[in-house]
Amino acid sequence: MTRRQLLSSSALLAAAPAKSPVVNAAEHAWVTHDPRFPINPELAVCPTNLPKHDYSAEQILADMKSYNVDHVVISHVCYYGRDNRYPAHCVKTYPGKFAAIGLLVGHRLHSPADKENASRLERLVKEDGFIGLRLSPIYDRDVVWFNDPVCYPLWKKAEQLGCTFNIFLAPHQVRQVGDMAARFPGVNIVIDHIAMIDITAPDADGFGPLLELSKHPNVYVRTSLHNPSKTRQLPFRDVWPFLRRMYDAYGPKRLVYANFYEMLIMKELIPFFTAEDKEWILGRTAYRLYAFDKPKRG
Repeated sequence: MTRRQLLSSSALLAAAPAKSPVVNAAEHAWVTHDPRFPINPELAVCPTNLPKHDYSAEQILADMKSYNVDHVVISHVCYYGRDNRYPAHCVKTYPGKFAAIGLLVGHRLHSPADKENASRLERLVKEDGFIGLRLSPIYDRDVVWFNDPVCYPLWKKAEQLGCTFNIFLAPHQVRQVGDMAARFPGVNIVIDHIAMIDITAPDADGFGPLLELSKHPNVYVRTSLHNPSKTRQLPFRDVWPFLRRMYDAYGPKRLVYANFYEMLIMKELIPFFTAEDKEWILGRTAYRLYAFDKPKRG
């Protein structure tokens, strides 16, 4: 090869777009027989629903290979409660493969009013490599704490650290997110499971307010078609009209998918996604949201 040919080949390679990353934006991970990571019912958020089998980091890595997924966000599972050691282990053991979203505040966790929450978050980020938290007001349907001023120090710290918060909530709680999104625009907010909307209910009962949240540029939605579906049958076509309305409101750059089986639905079946839309939904957005673009997080 001549020098001119080499330079020409290099220029073509430099001009070629890099492969868009594929990011599964939420999987739970746990082990049942590793004494380093015991599941303690006293700490569990879901003490009556503990697992009988593992879904370890190694099993997730095998699924990533099968589905050609580059990265996975580990959303800390309810079995461990506020013990965040296993996702920290996953992030440190397999650098660059995983991001971690922890559990700290809420039902059966630390009280939202606990003055140590901000410092706990800082340690999770700086020492354990987490990118943020999952907050689940859905477990406290009749108690409003999510947008209570007692939570402001936690959110202020999250803003300083550049965190992403995943929010698991009920439809009637959606408007609380708008309060916090406006007050803390530096916190990325991802609504989990389409806010568990009832697709048979009027818009006023949840889906309308969810669409209104799109006016906040720091709010994103995780598609999770299986949760609102009434048929519970793949590929959850009864939810597609609602997905279309979210797509129209938020645009493809503020939608993320999760779960390996849903990747196939998003990639192959949704008729209104363009090829570029799929790149954003399948990974480009989550790659930035969960800081895979920053090898040294925290």
